[in-house]
Amino acid sequence: MHPDVALAAKSVHLHETLLGLGSVLVAYSGGTDSAFLAYAAHRALGPKMLAVIADSASLPRAELAAALAFTAEHGIPTQILQTDELSREDYARNDSQRCFHCKDTLFAAMEIERARLGFAHLAYGMNLDDKGEFRPGQKAAAMHHAVAPLVTAELTKPEIRDLARATGLSLADKPASACLSSRIEYGRPVTRENLAQVEQAEAALHAMGFPQVRVRHHGDLARVEIARTDLARVLSLDTLDRITAVLKPLGFTYVTLDTQGYRSGSMNDILTTIAPARA
Repeated sequence: MHPDVALAAKSVHLHETLLGLGSVLVAYSGGTDSAFLAYAAHRALGPKMLAVIADSASLPRAELAAALAFTAEHGIPTQILQTDELSREDYARNDSQRCFHCKDTLFAAMEIERARLGFAHLAYGMNLDDKGEFRPGQKAAAMHHAVAPLVTAELTKPEIRDLARATGLSLADKPASACLSSRIEYGRPVTRENLAQVEQAEAALHAMGFPQVRVRHHGDLARVEIARTDLARVLSLDTLDRITAVLKPLGFTYVTLDTQGYRSGSMNDILTTIAPARA
């Protein structure tokens, strides 16, 4: 089967899957996957869907604004749900199951809303590629019976971007994102203060012209990851001095550049040396 035909068939499968749900609350983060799912659900179900975005200290203000702008542009009904995962000790202690506790908080709150509003299902934006990654949040989704329509349609991350691009969605090529807590080294408690440090540091690097960055928080040390395609631009004394000048005032004593560049989930590299934590 021609790739375009196969992708079109998956798109039809997704539409039929969403229709079959009847009504759904979509866990929406503003990333490409959940945004495309919300868009597809709205096309399939109209007012019988609701995009729910969790707002907390771990969500950058710029990401919240962009997420709301996208749903407003496409007329997708959206609800902001205030979550306070930082108040949960099992989340704030930041072990390898932090994402489980985050998603458990989210889906528990969404379940209350689902019952209150009379919707039939919860859904989230897991894609086929996510199944092979370390994502404790998937366990929480399963516990709360959240469905994954993108997986049911057997859509991979690149295919979702292709469909979003073909539909003319502005975020088809949006860089991958994740909550700010994912930048804090495991074992270091997540606080509003260190989340704010990371958010301000990454905003400063974006302003310097680096679209894909992560500032990994290791206490006094900030480990900066920049997309490999941009590493050559960083390697000048002037640019390195500018990065140091904007990050040190945020409370970092040391600033280091990760020579491997940006890579999703780099904090998970050490998990093989950490004893499994209880969920």
